[in-house]
Amino acid sequence: MRKFITTILAVGILAPAAYAAQPVRRAAPQQRRGGSPSVVAAPQAKNSPLRQQVNQALALAKGGQYEAASNALFQLARRSELQAERPQLKYVLGLMLMEMKLNQVAAFQFVDVIRMGNSRYVKNAIEKLSIVADNLGDDTLLNYAVSKVDLNDFPAGSRDMLYFRIGEIKMKSREFAKAAELFSKVSSGSRYYNQALFQRGLAELEGNQVDMALQTFQALLASRDNAPVTDTNRVAAQIAIARALYQKQDWDGAIEAYAQVPRDHFLWHDALFESSWAMLRAARFRSVLSNFQSLHSSYYDDFYIPESLLLRSIVYLYICKYDEMEKVLSLFENTYGPVRAKIGDFIRANTDAMEYYVEIEKGQQIKKTDKNVPLRLPYNVIKSISEEGNVKRSLYYIKRLNDEKAKIDANPGFRNTPVGQYALKVVNNRQRNAKLAVGDMAKAHMLNMRVELRDLYEQAGFIRYEMINGKKEGLKMKLAGKDLPAEQIDDKIDRTFYVQNGYEYYPFQGEYWLDEIGNYHYLGKQSCE
Repeated sequence: MRKFITTILAVGILAPAAYAAQPVRRAAPQQRRGGSPSVVAAPQAKNSPLRQQVNQALALAKGGQYEAASNALFQLARRSELQAERPQLKYVLGLMLMEMKLNQVAAFQFVDVIRMGNSRYVKNAIEKLSIVADNLGDDTLLNYAVSKVDLNDFPAGSRDMLYFRIGEIKMKSREFAKAAELFSKVSSGSRYYNQALFQRGLAELEGNQVDMALQTFQALLASRDNAPVTDTNRVAAQIAIARALYQKQDWDGAIEAYAQVPRDHFLWHDALFESSWAMLRAARFRSVLSNFQSLHSSYYDDFYIPESLLLRSIVYLYICKYDEMEKVLSLFENTYGPVRAKIGDFIRANTDAMEYYVEIEKGQQIKKTDKNVPLRLPYNVIKSISEEGNVKRSLYYIKRLNDEKAKIDANPGFRNTPVGQYALKVVNNRQRNAKLAVGDMAKAHMLNMRVELRDLYEQAGFIRYEMINGKKEGLKMKLAGKDLPAEQIDDKIDRTFYVQNGYEYYPFQGEYWLDEIGNYHYLGKQSCE
C-alpha cells in the first residue's frame, strides 16, 4: 500500500504543472439577483497559495503523516476552486483513511471518485472500494463496487476476492451454475479458498448436481486433513457431505457422515437433529429416540427447535407409545404456545425496526456478558434470529463500525478536526442505518416464525388425532385379548439405572455433564400389532 501511495502521489504532484500549462480562461461574470456580479474563480496559478497547500497535503501523505494529510486533503477537496482536482484529492484522502483503518469513511471517498467518472482514478477507486467493502462485510457497498468492476482491470492478486464475492451475489440471485463457476476460479492459496469450495458445493447442491457437490465437499475435507478435528472448515465439510447424502436419499450414508461430526463442536447439535431425520427415514426408531434424549436435554433449552418435538411424537406414533406421545405433544404446546403468543404480541405492538434491533442487541449482551438483561421476546427466538445468515453478517458489519467509531473516539486530536467530525458523522449514520436494516431482517424472520408455528400447531392437531385413533385401536385389541406383552428389548441385561419410564437408558448417575450428552439409549421396542 505504501509503495502504491508513493507512486500515486508522485504522479499527483506533477499534476499542477500540467494544469498550469493549460490556457487560462476567465469565466464571464454572472449577474446576481442583488445586482452585483458573482465571480467564478480562475484556476490557480502554479505557485499560488492554494496550489502550495495542495502540494503540502500531498507531501504529508507521501511522508506517511496520514492524520495531518487526511485533514488537509478533506478541506482542500471541498474548495470550489479545486473542482478539477477533486477526484485526485478524494482518492488520496481515501487511501489515507484506509491506512488509518477507517474503511467506512474511506469507502465514501472512493464512491465519490467513481461517481465523478474521472477516467484517471475510477479503476483504482473501484479496486479500493472492493477491498474496503470486503473488510467491512458491507453487502451494499460490495454490490455497488462489483457492479462497476471489470475483472480484466482488476489486479491479479486481488481477483480471488472478487471471484468469491461475485459468486456470492450470483448465489443470492439463484444463478447456481454461474456461482459455482466463479467459486471454482478461486485459487488454492487464497484465504477465500475454503469458503469458496464450500459455497461451490452448495451451489452444486442447489443445482441438483449432488454427485458433483459430494466431490467438492470431499475435496474440502481432504484439504483439511491436517487440521484439528474441531476445525470449523473440516466440520462444515463433514456435515455438508452428510446433507448431500441425505439429499441423495442415502440414509445410512448420511447417518454415518453425521456421526463423524465431533460432539464438542457447535455444529454437533445441528448434526444430531438432522441425523434424526435420516434415522426416521431409515426406520431406525430406537436410534432416533436416543437422539431426542440429547436434543431435548436441559443443555439445549435455549435452542429454537419446535419441529424436533413433533418429530419425536411421530416416532412414538410409529411404535404405538401413546403415553409418551401425549407427553411430548403437551411439552410442545407448553413450550411453544407462549413463544407463539409473545411473537404475535411483539409484532402487533412494534412497527419501528429499531425496536426489533434493540431486542437482538440485548440477546447479544446475554450471550456475551449479562445474563440478567430483560427481554420482551423469548431468548431462544432471539438466539435463532441472531444466527440467521443475513443477520449474522449485518451484526458483523455493525461490529466493524463500532470498532471504527472507537478508533476515532480514542484519538481526540483527530476527532476534533474537520475530517474527524465528518468521519464520526459518517460512521454514526451508517450505524443507525445498519441497525434499522437488522431490525427489518429480524421482523421478517419473526413473521416467518409465526407462520411456521401456526403450521406446526396444525400438524400437532393431526398428530393428536392419530394418537387418539391409535389408542382407540389399542383398546379394541386389548378387549379382544390381542394386546402385546410389556416386555422390553434387552431387558434381561442388568443396568443399574433407567430413566423414569423403564426403556430409556442413561449410563450415568447423579449430575448431568455436557460431555455425557449423546449417551442416551432407547431400549424399548414398538408396541404396535
